[in-house]
Parts: sequence; structure tokens; C-alpha cells
Amino acid sequence: MSSVTSNSSMRSIYRASIGIRRGFKSFRYTSKPTVVPVNPFDPREDAAILRKAMKGFGTDEKSIIQVLTRRSNEQRLRIAFEFKTLYGKELVSDLKSETSGKFEDLLVALMTPLPQFYAKELHDATAGIGTDEDVLIEVMCTMSNHEINVIKQAYTAIYGTLLEDDLRGDTSGNFKRLMTSLCMGNRSEDFHVDQGKAREDARSLLQAGELRLGTDESVFNAVLCSRSFPQLAAIFQEYQFLTGHDIDDAIKAEFSGDLEKAMRAIVKVVRNKPLFFAERLHKSMKGLGTNDRQLIRIMVTRCEVDLGDIADMFQSKYGETLQSWIEGDCSGHYKKCLLGLLGLY
Repeated sequence: MSSVTSNSSMRSIYRASIGIRRGFKSFRYTSKPTVVPVNPFDPREDAAILRKAMKGFGTDEKSIIQVLTRRSNEQRLRIAFEFKTLYGKELVSDLKSETSGKFEDLLVALMTPLPQFYAKELHDATAGIGTDEDVLIEVMCTMSNHEINVIKQAYTAIYGTLLEDDLRGDTSGNFKRLMTSLCMGNRSEDFHVDQGKAREDARSLLQAGELRLGTDESVFNAVLCSRSFPQLAAIFQEYQFLTGHDIDDAIKAEFSGDLEKAMRAIVKVVRNKPLFFAERLHKSMKGLGTNDRQLIRIMVTRCEVDLGDIADMFQSKYGETLQSWIEGDCSGHYKKCLLGLLGLY
């Protein structure tokens, strides 16, 4: 990833980051972020605190955590800009040389503009041997049109290829078609619900699935990828009225593998996006070992959006706090930094 060298490129990154955050909030007006922009904000003073924390013998990790977990993504980028202006060094390079392991990974994620961060996650999910379909599903099935389009621009700027081409080259069959449709970033974002059309779509889904031998995946693809989230909620309700059972059960019965996972993810996101991410966080920490990459991705990308809601859903579903799971699963400065993103350090 090339370093930022000019005011104009810095401004464009700010705009993209701000834009992607605004896109996040397009479907939830009452979301509870755990990280909000600090006010008053003095990026030059923050740069000096970080410089002092890393200068000389030893590192003051507490100061690093307290500055970076209490600033928005946009503010962190401004601190990096002031840091380079004052000291002639890249803040990210200094952080990397002073820290290690998962703590380093988390700090680098915090210092990356959100569109570039998502672009890298998607690229790494499709590069090399095998594909991490879970990452593709988590990102592509939860984004608004605006977010997808900003990520696509960042992806091409960094890698010189089109996100759509890389997704298509690395997936197959009906899952490939679903990813391609989502990559268009062309879902209706009309908040008006048309109950008549919802009934029609529910009938179409029934006829494409349960009422025929074999399944017409294209009908499910068209409805799930092009209807607005409020409209989809109405369609799922109509489906329940028509059939007496849930659309989720129908998808489980009709589909399998990654396509089933992706379609069920869309259903979950329509109904309760914080619960979807709470389940992903739980999965990242349960059992032997931790999926740190998933844990970092969700904590970093949702902290300015709805991490408070996600933590509430986590507790109501699993009977334990997200804080207690992080404390039990992670350690050292990595753990403290994650708790900082929850506003608990």
C-alpha cells in the first residue's frame, strides 16, 4: 500500500473513510458506536504523545492504546499526517517497529483507511491457494451500495484489478453469480415498502423453491440482491404468511454450501445486523484457538457504527459479555486494545 504523500491524496482518503462510515449508517439510525470522534481534537498533540511513547528505550503501550482507540478512523489518519509532518517518519512504520504479533496487526488495522482495509481483506480472501468464502460473505452481504462502490475504487487503486473480476475468478457456480450481483452495488435503497410487490416476490420465491422439483436459484438471487432491506423484511414476512414457516428454513432446505451461507447471511442482516456480527464474534473466539483476523476485522470496522449494539446482542444471545470473552480469549496489550475499542480501557 503506497504511503500518503500529499494533502490532496490525504483529503481523498478522508472523504472515502467518512463516506464509508456514512454508508454504514444508512439502515440503522439509532446505532450505538463505541468509538466516536474526540472533540476537541488536536492531531499535532496526539502525534507528539505517540512519538514520546515510542522514543528511546521501551514503549509506552498504554499511551498508544489510549490515543488510537479513542479517535475515529479519520482522526487517526490526520494524526499520521501530522506525525509525518513533524518527524519525517511514517507513524505506521514506527508502530510496526515498536510492537509485534496480534497487537501490531490490530494497530495497523486501526491506522488503515476503511476502504483500503476492506479491499485488503477481500484481496487476501481470494489471493493464493483456496478462498476464504466466510470473509466474502461477511463483507459483501452486509454492505450498502455506497460502501461497495468505495471499496471497489480502493481495490482497483491498490491492486490494479477489478474486485468483480477477482471475485469471479475465485468463486464458481451460483455462489459466483450471487457475489457478482452484490458487487454491482445496485440494491434498491428505497425505504418505502410495497406490500403488494412483497407478496408477489414471496410467491415467486415459493414457486422457485418448494413448489418445484429442483430450485430456480436465479429467482432467489434476483430478489435477495436487488430488493431494499426494508422490502426484503416485508417479503420474508409474506413468505411466512404463505407457507407457515420461515424463509431461513426454506433456504436451508433448498440450498447448501457457500450459497446457502451467503443467502442466510443476507436474511440475518435484514432482520438484525448487530446479531449477525455478534454471532461472527462468538464464532471467532469459541473452541480451540482464536480467529484473530475475524475478531480484529469486526472490532475495527464496527466500533464507529454499532459495536455497542453488537455487544448487547452478544450478551442477550450467549448470556455472557463480549468483554468477558475477549478477556478470556486474548492477552496482553492486544487484549487491552480490543477492550479500548469497546470503551473499556
